[in-house]
Amino acid sequence: MHTASYTSRRGELEVYFDHTAADAWAKLTSEKPVSGIRATVRAGRDAMRETLLSWLPQDLTGRRILDAGCGAGQLALELARRGADVVAIDLAETLVNLAMERQDGADYRGQVEFKVGDMTDAALGQFDHIVAMDSLIHYRADDLQACLERLAERANDSLLFTFAPRTPLLATMHAVGKLFPKSDRSPAIEPISEANLARRLDACLAPTHKRSRTHRINSSFYISQAQEVISE
Repeated sequence: MHTASYTSRRGELEVYFDHTAADAWAKLTSEKPVSGIRATVRAGRDAMRETLLSWLPQDLTGRRILDAGCGAGQLALELARRGADVVAIDLAETLVNLAMERQDGADYRGQVEFKVGDMTDAALGQFDHIVAMDSLIHYRADDLQACLERLAERANDSLLFTFAPRTPLLATMHAVGKLFPKSDRSPAIEPISEANLARRLDACLAPTHKRSRTHRINSSFYISQAQEVISE
């Protein structure tokens, strides 16, 4: 059962990524030229994607993986190239449709099933690995913890996710963003300190899972930190 705050934020994100920012997101995730600021975001996201991929086996044949918050599908398609059977889900139908268009005609060793919906839906089943890149950064700490608990329960080998680390620079960027008119703002990220996240993970993870590697990417206007949870 989701909280009211989770449901409300999820609705805001759906409107933003499905309508307000759909064209901008399509361009950002393509190879088309973008502005200087967005170029740093693209570079940061590329680096983060490579980090998460490096924490998974190179050969994923026969592995079932959930791409939780798949966006335009870049990560999902790379996982399929490595042989994984991927369930790629996002709340924004526009982005899922874009990902499906980019998949057309491509040849992968694995396969991708794209879905529109909630990444924490238990009906999606169990997975060898679950990856949630920049899809949890908009939720408040309590909701983030609840999502991580739900996802970890369904990750047999590992859960890889990113969070917005609480840093002075990120706090400043967050404050500046609030000066823009409400209609021009993207949904706010919710920074969390590394120590707070660690406490929350230790509180919600089953005895079979534990925190492992972490790595921060700082690319000017893109600041995100990867965290690995593994099954013992």
